[in-house]
Amino acid sequence: MKRNLLLLFIAASLLFSCSSDKDDIIQDENSIIGSWALTALEIDDSTASDDEKNARDILNFLSAIDCSIMTLTFNEDLSVITENSGNYLEINVNPGGTGLDVPCPTQKDTYVDSYTFEAGVLTYVDEDQVETTVNVEFSGNTMRVNATEFDFTNFDDGGVLIFTRQ
Repeated sequence: MKRNLLLLFIAASLLFSCSSDKDDIIQDENSIIGSWALTALEIDDSTASDDEKNARDILNFLSAIDCSIMTLTFNEDLSVITENSGNYLEINVNPGGTGLDVPCPTQKDTYVDSYTFEAGVLTYVDEDQVETTVNVEFSGNTMRVNATEFDFTNFDDGGVLIFTRQ
């Protein structure tokens, strides 16, 4: 009887450990599901161009005032909704030369495209059937994407785009 109980325990342990491995894979594939706001641009200051530094500073400023100029919403049906205000950025010089002002854009372009995500590779197809593939890394509620691969206007010179789950 003890032997049968021990065999049953071992079999159950193996079953649950295999199930757990499968759940980890599913969780990895579904880790992209949800809404993600562009919140930062990481660059190497020693090698970054002035354009990269300006893009980082603008994004930091907008994030500090809780302004998201790009949001990606990945749905379970493999559709992705992109809300992009990057084309409506305005950079104004403050009166008296006290710096720059970048108001949060009130206009945005919205696109609904399709995507696949597998093993850290995001592939999305836009309305013109143009396919873009980028590598994506996750750390908790943070998603990292190479800025050049992602090709987001004003933020595609270099560095890593940081998206935060909403």
